[in-house]
Amino acid sequence: MQTAYGFVAPGYENVLDLFATLIAEDPGYSAQVAAYHQGEQVLALTGGPDMARDTLTGAYSCSKGVAAMVIALLVQDGLLDLDSPVARYWPEFGVHGKDRLLVREALSHQAGLIGIEGGFGLDEFTTSAAAVRLAALKPMWEPGTQFGYHALTIGIIMEELCRRTAGETLQGLYERRLRKPEEVDFFLGLPAESESRYRDVLYDPVTDQPWMDPLSLEGLNSNAPVSTIMELPNVRSVRATGMSAAGGVGSADGLARLYAAATTGVQGEPPFLTAETIDAMAQEQVWGLDRSSGLDNAFAVVFMKPHPSRNFGSHRAFGHEGANAALGFADPAYLLSFGYIPRRAEEGRTPGKAHRLAAEVRRAAAALA
Repeated sequence: MQTAYGFVAPGYENVLDLFATLIAEDPGYSAQVAAYHQGEQVLALTGGPDMARDTLTGAYSCSKGVAAMVIALLVQDGLLDLDSPVARYWPEFGVHGKDRLLVREALSHQAGLIGIEGGFGLDEFTTSAAAVRLAALKPMWEPGTQFGYHALTIGIIMEELCRRTAGETLQGLYERRLRKPEEVDFFLGLPAESESRYRDVLYDPVTDQPWMDPLSLEGLNSNAPVSTIMELPNVRSVRATGMSAAGGVGSADGLARLYAAATTGVQGEPPFLTAETIDAMAQEQVWGLDRSSGLDNAFAVVFMKPHPSRNFGSHRAFGHEGANAALGFADPAYLLSFGYIPRRAEEGRTPGKAHRLAAEVRRAAAALA
């Protein structure tokens, strides 16, 4: 019988109980879950047949939340003003009515640039060439008036803003200022020496899926030459370059520790973000029906915000979910951070396993307060 193992602080046994139940209910279920409270680790669990304590695997759009921490540093350092037009930093972007689009609007999925006809090459996403092509694009709607999830292109926007303002790649800045000094076990660019820890994301191919029109909203949003977006982190070149929209790989503890280091600090160290920066980045910018998916969504600056269909935290929480239902977030209301990564792709949103586990973590923290 598969069991959960790892560390559980006193008062968080309810999370272990739920995790053990999920493992018992599904022999194929494998995952990691981790949490920090007030900067101290309170949970580090692994369970199931296909996950080890040191396993790294794909987390898809959780990468956006990780990359957003770099954007937050640029804002905090005064290099990037959320209320300035994108074109102030990236003049070539200011064509076809995009000249007035603010940074906060572009980074909350309001640009109308969800994809490009013909798509981007798999190794193109992290390059300036992709940014040149995206900047020249005519938006699908009047920028700043509606929102639609930019599944892959928001990464191109973040990375070019980083190059334009800091003179450095987003991945390089993340590695130098965040991952290494904060000892975060999550990579935007997995080095060769850590490749032996990586395990492919498992997912069930959909064999009877209807044809997806590459020029439809869904087709443009999946704007890479792969049969399914689920392939992305399993491609070595993708995880090696660490595309900030979906190419990050790591552990659940890596996600939880990064959010803790940002908001509460870890093990007595001060947080790397100020309360003012957190408030600016975590303030909800859009909510409603997403033009890209037709589903309800809510976004701050890059980060997802909780709402009834994605009820991962309090109204103050911010983070990001991945296509495989991985989840990382901080919840300042409870002084918590949380990370969850399954080995096999599963159902996300509410009431997915990640959200159920996150609710039990919050319940434990509230009871101990």
